[in-house]
Amino acid sequence: MTALQDSKYGQWFRGADVDGDGFITQQDVRKMSERYLAARDTEPDSPTFHLLTEKMDLFWTNVIAPMDQDGDGKVDLREMAEGFTRVLTDPALYPEQIEPVSNCFFDLVDLNGDGKIDQAEFQQMFDSVAGVPSQDCAAVFAALDGDGSGALNRAEFHQALTEFFYGNDPDAPANHLFGRIAG
Repeated sequence: MTALQDSKYGQWFRGADVDGDGFITQQDVRKMSERYLAARDTEPDSPTFHLLTEKMDLFWTNVIAPMDQDGDGKVDLREMAEGFTRVLTDPALYPEQIEPVSNCFFDLVDLNGDGKIDQAEFQQMFDSVAGVPSQDCAAVFAALDGDGSGALNRAEFHQALTEFFYGNDPDAPANHLFGRIAG
């Protein structure tokens, strides 16, 4: 793992460790989605709530839980970083590893259903899910909006997530997707 990946994964971990106890559990993963759904005033018995909870449970089961090396039902930063390094090796696997949850979030974030995420929608997602400060969201959004359209389409969104999880370019704006990293 490179120093850049270590920084990015650490930043993601801090956002995913919702209760701040130094571990990611299935409850933390669910709380990430619940924070976003609450920010959108989504009712707990709605199909949207159930769909995101289901996708996040799959994300826990298929991506995070297998990183639990000691079988204690929680993943610490070391386990997660080693797991990401071991599992997220090939961007060609993005469609099965990250894309299902990403598509679900994209559809939920696209509040007006226009197939794009504008800056306000982007900021609401990353602030509520990962606690990313608004100034970081604005700067990252502007850098990711390569065509200057004022919105990210699904391809731009997936490109950013691919770069974050698999990339090692120190100048890539997606490095700061889950908050500004040092470097």
